[in-house]
Amino acid sequence: METVLSGIRSTGNLHLGNYYGAVRNFVKMQEEYRCFFFIADLHSLTTHPKPENLHDNIRKVLSEYIACGIDPDRATIYIQSDVPEISELYLLLNMNAYVGELERTTTFKEKVRKQPENVNAGLLTYPVLMSADIIIHNADKVPVGKDQEQNLEMARKFARRFNHIYHVDYFTLPEPFNFGSELIKVPGLDGTGKMGKSEGNGLYLIDEPKEIRKKVMKAVTDAGPDKPNAPKPEPVENLFYLLRLMSDVSTVAHFEEAYNNCTIRYGDLKKQLAEDIILFTTPVRERILEIYNDDEYLSRVVRNGAEKARESASKTLRDVREIIGYKGF
Repeated sequence: METVLSGIRSTGNLHLGNYYGAVRNFVKMQEEYRCFFFIADLHSLTTHPKPENLHDNIRKVLSEYIACGIDPDRATIYIQSDVPEISELYLLLNMNAYVGELERTTTFKEKVRKQPENVNAGLLTYPVLMSADIIIHNADKVPVGKDQEQNLEMARKFARRFNHIYHVDYFTLPEPFNFGSELIKVPGLDGTGKMGKSEGNGLYLIDEPKEIRKKVMKAVTDAGPDKPNAPKPEPVENLFYLLRLMSDVSTVAHFEEAYNNCTIRYGDLKKQLAEDIILFTTPVRERILEIYNDDEYLSRVVRNGAEKARESASKTLRDVREIIGYKGF
């Protein structure tokens, strides 16, 4: 059975982009593949979270994973820092990762631009830790968004480099995976780019209805089309993209027709979109809160997940250490 690996960083709540870009597919994957889903709390340290925030964010993401349909009895769900083998493999891979190639990664350059006051070594070696996350389980497939394709290619590079340096065929070269024909990137509400926490343009599964309405009504638009069948500018197309995700076909058709004949009222579109998002997120939010408040259940999930993840990871690390030349006396 092929192995699928994916994780979400523990810097806050899951948003619609996470759900449609990955989590929805995770639920399908656990039926057909050997799946490992983890909460990337080590990665989150690049932003220097406070201790209380770190723990609470881990708890939130874990609750959201399960509320969205990931079953701890079918898939392995674990916290990254509960598997120390990942950190050791990260260190070993760093010895064959080169500063120049890491400095050229798109995600690193973006972080340098966005947070010049906090360009730490963790940001530079982020792709190496991500690679360790993936190949510690010798994953065949990795669900990734478009913005992470380069980091997955880095994982393939490091796996290939290890195999070449030590003249083995040990690590699988992981492939990007999606149930659709192409990787999904859900746009944010600010008119450009993807939906994300760091961009401040997200709609979160845990958001209260009033918060969703407030955010959607503030979404960027324009003055409206000035001629029939005009092309949509990016901010408007982003709204229609969300509408196609969240609303029924007749609703989308109604607003498409209104746009094409220049009678569109963006306020009406936003109100409808907000209500459709609330209809979708409300049962998920209620389930998240129920799980979040169940200490005994979460503790059991975490313990069992760590045990299963370490069983897989420890075998890989033993093999890697022996291949490198670390042997007992």
